[in-house]
Amino acid sequence: MANPIEQFKIQPLVPLEIGGVNISFTNSALMMVAALCLITAFLTLSVRGRALVPGRWQSMAEVFYEFVANMVRDNVGQEGRKYFPFIFALFMFVLFGNLLGMIPYGFAFTSHIIVTFALAALVFVGVTIIGFSRHGLHYLRMFFPHGAPLATAVILVPIELISYLSRPFSLGVRLFANMTVGHIILKVVGGFVVALGVFGIVPMAFLGGVTVLEFGIALLQAYVFTILSCIYLHDAIHMH
Repeated sequence: MANPIEQFKIQPLVPLEIGGVNISFTNSALMMVAALCLITAFLTLSVRGRALVPGRWQSMAEVFYEFVANMVRDNVGQEGRKYFPFIFALFMFVLFGNLLGMIPYGFAFTSHIIVTFALAALVFVGVTIIGFSRHGLHYLRMFFPHGAPLATAVILVPIELISYLSRPFSLGVRLFANMTVGHIILKVVGGFVVALGVFGIVPMAFLGGVTVLEFGIALLQAYVFTILSCIYLHDAIHMH
């Protein structure tokens, strides 16, 4: 049975090193570029006709647009409309990254903690900058809930600070862990199917069910990552 961890191995496609730093173009980078190209092609070609009665592809593009727009409006409010392009791009990038990992011989770059953490750190730094730019030093009130007794500051401030600083870690680890575990399960069950031969009917049926479930998880994790980003953005704009 093949090692289920081998599917996550980073392999350089175009070796390149500058000043002792390895900046090779890898299979992970290739899939990221593929995700960007597919997103661009999907959105561009879907709305190229701009028909009053949308066709199948235009309807799909509009569904994604409305879905994210409603998410931003419900969780951030009208003031979040200016940040819609970033939220929409984030959702589509994570979604296509998850789905590309489901293609046979594909590579799930969202199953690497460095990628998911980089996305989470981008969200964290962005909302922190927004918070301080809108509220100034008053944004520090985030770490001391309004109405709490001053004597509790010694306890509440460290708790709120740790909770705030843990956001990028929890956001990145959640996506990484779900995608990694799902692909390992698929690899392990698929190995049983091959090893058992004609007796692999039962694991084959189970593999089909897990595959359908993984497609659902790919959609769900893109939604969870995006809605949590919206919630953090809401806190930066409105505080709590």
